[in-house]
Amino acid sequence: MKAAIIVLSDPNSGEDALGRVFNALAAAYDFQQQGDDVSVLFQGAGTRWISELNKSDHPVHELFDAVKDTVAGVSCGCAEVFGATVEVEKSGFDFIKDNAVPGTKGLPSLRTLAAEGNTILTF
Repeated sequence: MKAAIIVLSDPNSGEDALGRVFNALAAAYDFQQQGDDVSVLFQGAGTRWISELNKSDHPVHELFDAVKDTVAGVSCGCAEVFGATVEVEKSGFDFIKDNAVPGTKGLPSLRTLAAEGNTILTF
């Protein structure tokens, strides 16, 4: 089984956004524990999560740390739009830019993920 989990929620949006990122990472953990091929991507305002989840006192930090190796990367264009570029660079995660959307530095290609047989889950 292959799954691509896309985190779109904005950490500045409160409790609902926390629930979304928690469930995204919990799903990644579930797939990972079963030996499935899973990747997590941060896109849109979700690119802001990188700085939050890297804080050791964040309530979801331990889960994030457990699935860190499943993070495929962060949308380059979205990180730029949502002001997350510097924090993503500090984190060491890759910028994904294989979808050359006009006016951006590129975003992840959901079409490519689907063509590779991934079930795409968005949070």
